[in-house]
Amino acid sequence: MRVPLIALLVASTPATAQLRPTPAPGIAPVAKSAYMSTIALPAPAPGWSVAPPMSQTEWRQGDPADSLYKAARNALSREQYRAAVDLFREVRSRYPRSAYVPDSYYYEAFALYRTGSNADLRQAASLLGTQGRKYPRAATSGDARALQARIDATLAQKGDAAAAERVAETAAAAAVPRAAPAAMPAPLPPMGPMTAPPMAPLPPTVSRSSRTTRPPAAPRAPRAPRGDDCADEEDDVQVAALNGLMQMDAAKATPILQKVLARRDSGSACLRRKAVFLVAQQETAGAENILLNVARTDPDPEVRAQAVFWLSQVNSPTAVAALDSILRSSKDPELQEKALFALSQQDAPKATQALRAYAAQESAPEEMREKAVFWLGQRGDTSSIGFLRTLYGRTTNAELKERILFAVAQSDNATGQAWLLEVAQNPKESIEARKQALFWAAQNGASVASLSRIYGQLQDAELKEQLIFALGQSNDPAAVTKLLEIARTDPDKEMRKRAIFWLGQSNDPRAAQALESILTGTR
Repeated sequence: MRVPLIALLVASTPATAQLRPTPAPGIAPVAKSAYMSTIALPAPAPGWSVAPPMSQTEWRQGDPADSLYKAARNALSREQYRAAVDLFREVRSRYPRSAYVPDSYYYEAFALYRTGSNADLRQAASLLGTQGRKYPRAATSGDARALQARIDATLAQKGDAAAAERVAETAAAAAVPRAAPAAMPAPLPPMGPMTAPPMAPLPPTVSRSSRTTRPPAAPRAPRAPRGDDCADEEDDVQVAALNGLMQMDAAKATPILQKVLARRDSGSACLRRKAVFLVAQQETAGAENILLNVARTDPDPEVRAQAVFWLSQVNSPTAVAALDSILRSSKDPELQEKALFALSQQDAPKATQALRAYAAQESAPEEMREKAVFWLGQRGDTSSIGFLRTLYGRTTNAELKERILFAVAQSDNATGQAWLLEVAQNPKESIEARKQALFWAAQNGASVASLSRIYGQLQDAELKEQLIFALGQSNDPAAVTKLLEIARTDPDKEMRKRAIFWLGQSNDPRAAQALESILTGTR
């Protein structure tokens, strides 16, 4: 079973709006619940849909323009751009000394940018220029530079030669390493004795053997660079320019992106992470080779993880072979996890073979094998279910057996569901495994008729309790019929009590009538 890929939300700098990338055609499906994290990367213009809401720290209580400025920001947030333009201009004309004036230029320019006409774009650029000259230290000055790059990119796509030249120059600058900052003096050692020795880390309190049954943690999408190390205004400007250049001329942008990805200077890691995304949007064989090189050679683990993730969207023998190699040879568990996911998204038979080989590899880390099993279950085809059944019979690892039962249950495969009921009835299996199989079979569509038929064949009390619980969770009237039968005729008093309890949770009128007859001693 493979569920559709959700659009990955893209967050820009703190003062700017969220951006959404347009996925390349043919992006493979991803388990939805595993991919809610965001990636801080640019989107094709016009990517900014709305301005961020006004934060409490922006308020200037007592400022004469306070109410008017808030109204302007509210209009902007509601995408009422013309009204917002008029209100921001009114702030400056009525209250020229207001503390809101410096940022009003940026937000008016933003509103004009969103309307999209050539005249409005040029007016927006003029406002940003005025802000830069009059208020170079405005709170939105960094965002203004990124917005200017986007405006240039949009104008360039509409044939503005001067804007195109500015975009190309800014994009080219991204390939040049920045000068290293001046060295800081070494910190002085602490004076005086320590007040207390450092505490030793506490040992973990939960063992793997005590885990409850749950799906193995699915691989995460590469996360956005967070923290001050990635809050770089220059990066945002250059990435916006690179993105604009790609929209105009991908052939010209690709060599620059390669130079960006070749940078190894301090502070370029965040820019390289964003460059990987831009490369991944290209539908060319060259993009695949660039991603492969980054996945193998970049010194930053997050950059490598980004490259491996986007390789999941490349269906080619070269990509499969590279991902298999990363999976088997990498010493980085997170990178291996991304490689497993990427292989799971490939349609090639060799990708499936790689997943199966790794799942069956006894020497591989247990958690990685569990994830391989999980993704094989997500495929849902009869061949993969057959492999998991065979692996279940061969392994003696109880944790892996549990994960196989879960993976098969998630497959929505009829053959797999029938096999779960077979495991539940097999006296050679452990009680715990049989309970797990029974639970997952009931949770994933086993019919009440099949569960009722099994009840009479079970000898162990724990299994009977598990099945009664499963019947109690069903909305099928046939489940109430079976519970009534158990409550009235089962020779085991404990089973009758449990059936009565679950009948008490039912809204079926037959349940209420039966409970009344049991209480009064009538039939």
